[in-house]
Amino acid sequence: MASSNGGPGQRPLERLLWLSIAAAVTTLCLKLGAWQATDSVGLLSDALESVVNLAAAVLAMLLLRWAGSPPDARHLFGHEKAEYFSAGAEGALILLAATSIAWAALERLLHPQELEDVGTGLAIAAVASLVNLAVGLVLLRAGRRERSITLEADGRHLLTDVWTSVGVIVGVAAVALTGWERLDPIVALAVALNIVLTGVSLVRRAGAGLMDAALTDREHERLEAALEPYRRDGVAFHAVRTRRAGRRSFVSLHALVPGGWTVQEAHDLAERIESDVRVALPCADVTTHVEPLDDRATLGDASPDALDLR
Repeated sequence: MASSNGGPGQRPLERLLWLSIAAAVTTLCLKLGAWQATDSVGLLSDALESVVNLAAAVLAMLLLRWAGSPPDARHLFGHEKAEYFSAGAEGALILLAATSIAWAALERLLHPQELEDVGTGLAIAAVASLVNLAVGLVLLRAGRRERSITLEADGRHLLTDVWTSVGVIVGVAAVALTGWERLDPIVALAVALNIVLTGVSLVRRAGAGLMDAALTDREHERLEAALEPYRRDGVAFHAVRTRRAGRRSFVSLHALVPGGWTVQEAHDLAERIESDVRVALPCADVTTHVEPLDDRATLGDASPDALDLR
């Protein structure tokens, strides 16, 4: 038998993504103004990353709505995996931005130029960083709380952007103080390397989700703790399998009980097990199969890759 407790509604998550879109538009305008004021390739690289922020936020909004669609005849397990496409696409966009930044930086490294109106540009960039910091923290906390990889990825991206901006601000200020013009493109190259690491991390995490990676060790510990009272009462478990799809987790297991039990007794046990697992793992879809404990043929159902919690 199977059971599920639905995840939280999509509307609060969508409102947060609208906040991300607004922040991306605001910071993009500010950073472009900072670049225009200074003609700094470092600040240009910072603005290019905000273009990625905006594109990623819009894409995240579309895919989050898709992920929140109810199951249908062709997608009986729902559409939650759409969130992984969002995180993977955001990682790919970050890598594209890094390539653009590196290209512009190398050009300026070969042909350095004097910076203009540095004070105004840095002040504008600092305001943009504060906007990203506030929104990034909100998204990251909400993503962890709601187990949404889309919100978490967007929050991490914005916080990475903050550190990028801080590095650019320090670098451009150093150029103004020292007069070493090639430091500006060097800072831009460092920015490109930093966001490459973020992009690779997002792509890898999205790939793990699409490959039906098992739940984390901590989640498995909570699952095992939920099953432990039944083991003490003589119920054995095998063929325990887990996976995650967006904010939902899936657990399937075989419960071995005395062969003389009635169907009603086995059914009641399965209901209790599923209820306890859902308490330990919120938003879990739990499937329990009951088998006779004294029939050794049932052990053939356990595959080598299953987590055996007997």
